[in-house]
Amino acid sequence: MESPYKGKTGLRRLFNAFGYSLAGFRAAYKHEDAFRQEALLAAFLIPTALWLPVSPIGKALMIGSVLLVMIVELLNSAIEATVDRISLDSHDLAKRAKDIGSAAVLVSLINTMIIWLLVLLPPMQ
Repeated sequence: MESPYKGKTGLRRLFNAFGYSLAGFRAAYKHEDAFRQEALLAAFLIPTALWLPVSPIGKALMIGSVLLVMIVELLNSAIEATVDRISLDSHDLAKRAKDIGSAAVLVSLINTMIIWLLVLLPPMQ
């Protein structure tokens, strides 16, 4: 069965989607400590990347890696909310879903660290 909310098209759909996205940001910021921490980190790291004397590609990689952390955290938060909506009971599959989402966040954080180090460290001779 298809969702009854899929009927919007054109500009109306774009406006609705933008509103849903803003609501998602507000919800993540209000309810997710990790997202707030990563948003604060992004508010520091993105201007820092723009300020540092690195190539435009280096800046793009640095900023993209930070934004990737936020994207993965948003998806992880959505997984956690969905699992909790289904049941708050302890279940092996629920734990697995949450742990895998958390692992994805960790991988994105490691990715950011590696990119920043590779961009900022001088090349070895």
